[in-house]
Amino acid sequence: MSTPPPLRELHEIADGVHVATAEIWTSLTTVVVAPDGRALVVDPGITVAEVESLAAAIAHHGWRVTAGFSTHPHWDHVLWSRSLGDVPRWACPTAVRAQERSLAEDLVKAEREAPGHELTLFGRLTPVPVSGTGDSSGAGHSDALHLPWPAGPGRATPSGAAVAPGAGDEPVVLVVEHQAHAPGHGALVLPGAGVIVVGDMLSDAEVPLLDLESPDPVGEYRAGLDVLEHAVSEHGVHTLVPGHGHVATGSDAIWERFGADRAYLDALEAAADGDADGPDGSEDPRVTGEWVIGEHRKQLDHLRGAR
Repeated sequence: MSTPPPLRELHEIADGVHVATAEIWTSLTTVVVAPDGRALVVDPGITVAEVESLAAAIAHHGWRVTAGFSTHPHWDHVLWSRSLGDVPRWACPTAVRAQERSLAEDLVKAEREAPGHELTLFGRLTPVPVSGTGDSSGAGHSDALHLPWPAGPGRATPSGAAVAPGAGDEPVVLVVEHQAHAPGHGALVLPGAGVIVVGDMLSDAEVPLLDLESPDPVGEYRAGLDVLEHAVSEHGVHTLVPGHGHVATGSDAIWERFGADRAYLDALEAAADGDADGPDGSEDPRVTGEWVIGEHRKQLDHLRGAR
């Protein structure tokens, strides 16, 4: 008889919103729970043991996973387990297409960094339906997609009338897309809880990591920050969950994250435009540790080469 996995530690950061932290890269998984126990799992990771213990913790609480969401198409954000169930795993359409293109390469990365995952489940993402845009739902959120959760797409009342997102006491989940860091990067906004889950943005542990395959990586990143800033302001967000690092609680802490990322981008561009023997843009306190230092140098070299 196999020993059941230990329970993953979950911390409730807002009503119905829980986070778990992985050992690798201080990666954060978010679990959103509706009042009736339906659960949305965002970016489960990273090791097999961590994902299995996450599934065990969800079951222990009496919740049931009815959907997943991947904030972007990098390998450590598209993992899954049968223990989490056979459910839709949503992502922005651009992210789904990007993941399909990089699947072979990402499978190699996953096996190298976190071996043992069931690879047939890797990256099996479903595009968020674009039919949820605009004010057609009556929810009043005109600039974002509505994630078809917890009700799921196509739900109707016995009379046949469509159920609007957020009807009754169901949480509204909005998807705000931008192209910073990775194609089709999607943040989830939970207006009722005052939470935004931003994926690999606005970390206190990592500097902005650019999509170096973009023709304008810095410009795309600045635009992504603008999109997220607008979402925070529009929806009264007071809690921010990054993909790596620690949760930011309160307006001051959130705006500090935006300021730090913009200051890093300013310094990085100045270093790229300046003399090779001058400042290298590494004054940001997050430029520490072998991996982040290496990514910073890669970005600087790329921008200098493009000048």
